[in-house]
Amino acid sequence: MNNQIMTRYIGRLMDEFVQSGVKEAVVCPGSRSTPLAMLALAHQEINVHVLVDERSAAFYALGLAKASQTPVLLICTSGTAAANFYPAVVEAHYSRVPLIVLTADRPHELREVGAPQAIDQQFLFGKFVKWFTDLALPEESQTMLRYVQTAAARASHVSMQEPKGPVQVNVPLREPLLPDLSIDPFDREEGVANKVLAAGQARPDDRVMSELVSIMNKAAKGIIVAGELHSAEEQASVLRLAKALHLPILADPLSLLRNGHESEEYIIDAYDSLLKDEALQQHLLPEMVIRFGPMPVSKPLFKWLEKHAEVKQIVVDAAGGYRDPGLSASYMIESHAASFVEEVLMRAEKRQDTSYLRRWQSVNSSFRMHANQYNDEDLTFEGNVYRQLQHLLPKESVLFIGNSMPIRDVDTFFETQSKPFRMMANRGANGIDGVVSTALGTYAALKQPITLVIGDLSFYHDMNGLLAAKLMDIPLTVVLLNNDGGGIFSFLPQASDEPYYEKLFGTPTGLNFEYASKLYGGTYSKPTTKEELKDVYLAHIQEPGLHLIEIETDRHSRVGKHRQMMDEILREVKKECLHS
Repeated sequence: MNNQIMTRYIGRLMDEFVQSGVKEAVVCPGSRSTPLAMLALAHQEINVHVLVDERSAAFYALGLAKASQTPVLLICTSGTAAANFYPAVVEAHYSRVPLIVLTADRPHELREVGAPQAIDQQFLFGKFVKWFTDLALPEESQTMLRYVQTAAARASHVSMQEPKGPVQVNVPLREPLLPDLSIDPFDREEGVANKVLAAGQARPDDRVMSELVSIMNKAAKGIIVAGELHSAEEQASVLRLAKALHLPILADPLSLLRNGHESEEYIIDAYDSLLKDEALQQHLLPEMVIRFGPMPVSKPLFKWLEKHAEVKQIVVDAAGGYRDPGLSASYMIESHAASFVEEVLMRAEKRQDTSYLRRWQSVNSSFRMHANQYNDEDLTFEGNVYRQLQHLLPKESVLFIGNSMPIRDVDTFFETQSKPFRMMANRGANGIDGVVSTALGTYAALKQPITLVIGDLSFYHDMNGLLAAKLMDIPLTVVLLNNDGGGIFSFLPQASDEPYYEKLFGTPTGLNFEYASKLYGGTYSKPTTKEELKDVYLAHIQEPGLHLIEIETDRHSRVGKHRQMMDEILREVKKECLHS
């Protein structure tokens, strides 16, 4: 009888998650979580993914939720299993991804008394979750069934409220743990409907909008800065504003504005490189900035905006979060992009002057023209890999980008193009852990082939994640840029401090990654020319499973070659655009 009580209780929990929009669950095997795992699998409307390693599973769930922008259940047993979720929960918090973390727990009488596999799971993730609840133990009364139903509805709703983010539902369970599936665990008493919790739409304040439009009407030189944008509606709104007011868009790779859109003439994709030069900074200085999404990856852009407090900077954020790391925003506007743009276009004066837009277009085109002249066969220089890769990516595929150097190199070398594909990365906490698993999780939502560009240290951090590609037949092509260490540190002041640099920051590992590919049943290749890279990439991109393409690069010569190339290109850009 006890297991029937528990079965109905957890069954109501799962069914209410489904009624609240949850369709996916990522399960880590364990004993205490048996009822949660089995009843998730028993529900016909929950698609269950089983992964052994908790840290990898959590990042996989993160990728699934990030790509779908809907809540995903993440289920584990009691004890340190839940602690392995921590890095992914932190990333979900900062990147605003809806996760529902279901942590099975010992009953209250077995807590803090030396029972095995029992740790303090109360508020385990601290401030990184939006909401925490420790459920009551299962009871059979209708009141308690409605209680657990409400908890599920609330968890789903809070995870989806702006800003989206993770929640934790701690589930204490007594033995016996095996649910009784001879009964219908999802049956409800007559007249009990699902809970409906609805969020409102953030709209800009009328008085402040009048102020902003007045600023826009007076500013002859304005730009749009687009950070990561999740929805097609956001992207369309930003493009609509740019076209109406003739504003250049400084588009981060994760804005998804650099590929698959019309009106490419408004997209500026070389700003990171252009803003490294002081003369060009002055030449391009705006009077007004409108930013959508978080701050882009570009450090020169960040420093430029931080330095010019006199420039009116308007940050539009539907979640009302304070994403202003440079402390330079003049206005923080809580509004959805579409609502904000609609209000602006109803009030703003029509612009005829396009001279400032043409100024940006001119320097951007000049930079790209001269940069393409450096496109040689030398794959030991990472820039040439990215130049080749951007043209090889299939339409309607996913490019998942590692942190440290890969995201910065994509920002530098990927040009705007009409081919539609999706670029994604973990830019909440910007960690190098869990990147493989997050990339694999996106496939569950999008069903599109994945290309993962990643450095050797980040790849090593999450090799456990490769198991998902093998077990789930996910088409994953990994372009592994192996410079045998931490390449990004070569660009930082630490690089000049020998003998400390190589031991503390360079950290070469000397690993042979071919064995990793064999371990997970994948293909392996090591191209040395662009033609070889093209052949091995196109040979497997649509095939299920792991396909590892390792490219050896030279972090020791990288910095000098990169800086020399940039100096020469920017010199030519200034000659054409500043002195003509």
